[in-house]
Amino acid sequence: MSEPDLVPALVAELGKKTGVSWLTYASGYDQVRATHAAWHAWVETDDGGALYVVSGGDEQPLPGIEQARRVEVTMRSKENGGRLVTWVADASRVTPDEESWGTVTAALVAGRLNLDDLATAADGWAATSVVTRLAPTGETVERPGELTDASHRAVPRETEATTRGPLPRVLHRRVKRRPRLS
Repeated sequence: MSEPDLVPALVAELGKKTGVSWLTYASGYDQVRATHAAWHAWVETDDGGALYVVSGGDEQPLPGIEQARRVEVTMRSKENGGRLVTWVADASRVTPDEESWGTVTAALVAGRLNLDDLATAADGWAATSVVTRLAPTGETVERPGELTDASHRAVPRETEATTRGPLPRVLHRRVKRRPRLS
């Protein structure tokens, strides 16, 4: 008797318990694959559970996610932060005229930290952002017991950010000997 495949249940559980995953997809005209960290919400709908992300506008930048069709989602353990599973998702855009829009955006609003106005967030997303549904296909790239040895490290992106000047000076030196107790 073979063991049941528990990966779909693991994906659903990680989707509910974690708030961040890494999305790898090809974007742009040159179809360069890039990996982006993204906060998400797992939502159970009539057509099954899926991961939802909101991007663009004032939200997280996920360039080209609206053109992506196949996305690899890497999820980690909440307990130790280690990579647990990488699964393949079908990406599709969720529009405000769809029946699931209200349910999905309510879950995204609940999971979003530091929103200015909870009541108008979904309307703002409808105007300036993209809500994307990442539905599991059942295909996995990595799974427990079959993780690659690759480090998954990436070179930081170029930025114009810099320190504003020299580090602050220390006015008082630390005591090098133990202080007297009496």
